[in-house]
Amino acid sequence: MGAMKKGTIGIVVAAVIVVVLCAFAVRLEASADSVAVLRAQGMTCGSCAGKIEKTLGKQAGVARVQVDVDAGKVVVGFDSRTVRPEILAERVTGVGYGCSILQVLTPEEYRAQTGSTTAFVRQGGGCGGGCCGK
Repeated sequence: MGAMKKGTIGIVVAAVIVVVLCAFAVRLEASADSVAVLRAQGMTCGSCAGKIEKTLGKQAGVARVQVDVDAGKVVVGFDSRTVRPEILAERVTGVGYGCSILQVLTPEEYRAQTGSTTAFVRQGGGCGGGCCGK
């Protein structure tokens, strides 16, 4: 019986460790009650877009990020109770792209203006300006 108890305890401990590690890896998704449309200067390729997406994706309160390299725009669905659009623009500036706020809208206003929702996908792509690897 002692070996069986040790085996059972070992399984329980392993299961608890897995659950704890998964809990740290799972990020509760923020709900977007606002959409910030930002103008970002200096983006030239998909690498730039990825850098901005990664940075904003780590920001508490950000639900979705769409970067359109060709238009120089970053559209961010965010929870206005958690983060302000000024902070979002500062984060983009902090990774090397000049950034200003063009508009802050509700998701409904954004949808009415653009015909799009805040379920974003990356726009623009390839490396055209030689910034990859910076």
